[in-house]
Amino acid sequence: MNMGSKDKIRNKAQELKGRAKENVGEATGDRHMQSEGRSDQTKGGLKQAGEKVKDAGKKVKDTFKK
Repeated sequence: MNMGSKDKIRNKAQELKGRAKENVGEATGDRHMQSEGRSDQTKGGLKQAGEKVKDAGKKVKDTFKK
């Protein structure tokens, strides 16, 4: 497994953890936990977007190598 794949898995896990935190916060009425969960989801999503940009850049680079 290459480094990019590990990062993608780690980022998705952060996003899922955030979703779980937000749901627990909603169920318990803990607004702080809800906020933390949304923050984790956003961070994970932004990191995922960064990985997609890197992948696209690699594809462009590979296209010009040919």
